[in-house]
Amino acid sequence: MDSIAALSAFVGRWFALIVVVAGGIALATPDTFAAGSALVPYFLMVVMLGMGMTLRGSDFAIVARRPWALLLGVAAQYVVMPGVAWLLTQALDLPAAVAAGIVLVGAAPGGTASNVMVYLAKGDTALSVAMTSVSTLLAPLLTPLLVLWLAGEYLPVDAGGLFTSIVQIVLVPVLLGLVLRLVVPRLVERVLPALPLVSVVGIAAVVVVVVAGSADTITSVGFVVVLAVVLHNGLGLALGYAIARACGMDVSARRAISIEVGMQNSGLAAGLATVHFSPAAALPAAVFSVWHNLSGSLLAGHWARRDPAADRDEALVRER
Repeated sequence: MDSIAALSAFVGRWFALIVVVAGGIALATPDTFAAGSALVPYFLMVVMLGMGMTLRGSDFAIVARRPWALLLGVAAQYVVMPGVAWLLTQALDLPAAVAAGIVLVGAAPGGTASNVMVYLAKGDTALSVAMTSVSTLLAPLLTPLLVLWLAGEYLPVDAGGLFTSIVQIVLVPVLLGLVLRLVVPRLVERVLPALPLVSVVGIAAVVVVVVAGSADTITSVGFVVVLAVVLHNGLGLALGYAIARACGMDVSARRAISIEVGMQNSGLAAGLATVHFSPAAALPAAVFSVWHNLSGSLLAGHWARRDPAADRDEALVRER
């Protein structure tokens, strides 16, 4: 298991590069992978099962201890990112399928890598884990409604089908993972070191299939998609921090809410877009998978060099 843990740590550090390389291979030989779209939901189920196995009952204790911080964070997650997504589709005049994909990314729950980024950034990790968990559990209800409301003008949206898919892909595997941790904790503890490796392989596989299926779209609107993704992620990070600061959260909580709001479960968005829309609609999620890990790592590295207490003291000085 030591070698597996070392390999998991390696792929975790180089996740963004691995995804870029995987996408490049798919773009160079799209016919090799385009037929794999039927497997995307199963890749995601494995990733979400792993997420469920990392959770414990104590991760939800913050709901009782600090409900206001959690409520604020989850509300920001499901207001800021869908709202910014819709504004970008209007401002950039994106093709219908790509616009629907941007909205779907915005309406997705928090990303699975965000907890690690918050930890590295010296943020409130307990709040981050709780936000990811609660936003994921709310996704079967909120994601279909938001996509129907904001993307219905671009493509027909089957909200019921989205709900069913999210229950199958997210809710059932996460709850199964929680149950496994309660029933066979020793077995789960033994496989935990391998879960980062499983997650990276699963997301890379999703990106490969999405890029292969949307190769023609990439060549025609690739720059606009990248621009939309960079703006979407950047505004999410900035607005998440600003909202937390305006509501009086401490610096650690601000960092957690910023990263949680800005980093989306783009793998889930890619899977849903592939099943319910088209490969072109999944393209923004594939690009987001790469970019938010790069931006999140850079932001976490910056904050890691700044102690939250020092940032708090500087803020107090400015306010005076």
